[in-house]
Amino acid sequence: MAAEHQKTAVVTGCSSGIGYCLAEELAKRGWKVFACARRAETMQSLAEEYPEKIVPFSMDISLLDSIEKGYEFVSSRLADGKLDLLYNNAGSSCTFPAIDVPDEALTQCTAVDFEGPVRVTSKFSRLVINAQGTIAFTGSLAGVMIFPWGSVYGAMKAAVHQYASVLALEMEPFNVKVVNFVTGGVNTDIADKRPLPETSIYNFEATKKSFADRQAMAVKNSPMDPALYAKRAVNAVENSRVGVVNVALGTGAGILSFVAAYFPRWLILFVIRIKFGLNAVWSVIRNGEYKKTK
Repeated sequence: MAAEHQKTAVVTGCSSGIGYCLAEELAKRGWKVFACARRAETMQSLAEEYPEKIVPFSMDISLLDSIEKGYEFVSSRLADGKLDLLYNNAGSSCTFPAIDVPDEALTQCTAVDFEGPVRVTSKFSRLVINAQGTIAFTGSLAGVMIFPWGSVYGAMKAAVHQYASVLALEMEPFNVKVVNFVTGGVNTDIADKRPLPETSIYNFEATKKSFADRQAMAVKNSPMDPALYAKRAVNAVENSRVGVVNVALGTGAGILSFVAAYFPRWLILFVIRIKFGLNAVWSVIRNGEYKKTK
């Protein structure tokens, strides 16, 4: 009698939050998980709790050489050359006014939130194809909704959504599923804590309050527990079907995805201005008062 197939997964960004819980949930369900982060030691507790199921390894998805080494590490440990799940979860926040994004922050966000998943997917794709498995992405509401002070992060997530959509089409003949989680509020530590730049034209009190509200958006809106998010995400992966791509998950994900798709822009912006105190910011700018603070 043939031995039961051992399902395998690679999950990025496992040092904390969603990735940590994903690795744990998969291990509980019997998967062998190659859990990665920039520093393998941050996942030591996972490895100790699930020594037969979780294999931590170091891979910085912003560096092509690190991705190459990560691939070599995983592929050499797959006896049948099959990877049932590649879960692109690692991410980096970027909260700044659109005209004030520091180049370092832009480069980091682009490398981690878009280039990284694309490169990781490209490198590991043959292993997933061999298994007729699933490729998953941690997308975001920021990729579909007009959240202020988050242009670059939103742009990268929108790019991931489109990449996943086209990837799903191209993977159909290989019977590979693609799942993009349009993620709402989850109780993690991803929020950007960097201050409003001192040189910003928006650097006055009304904006500082709005900026702080944006940074604390998830925390203030009953975020989903990451363990619950992981459980539902793994359910979606295990029940994924070819051609079904976007899955709304996390606080507000379903309703706000619907709003973004079907409500007029003017109405969405009316609510956004109130929600983030933008009317006060606009008033300062239109009255020319911001110039007095420079």
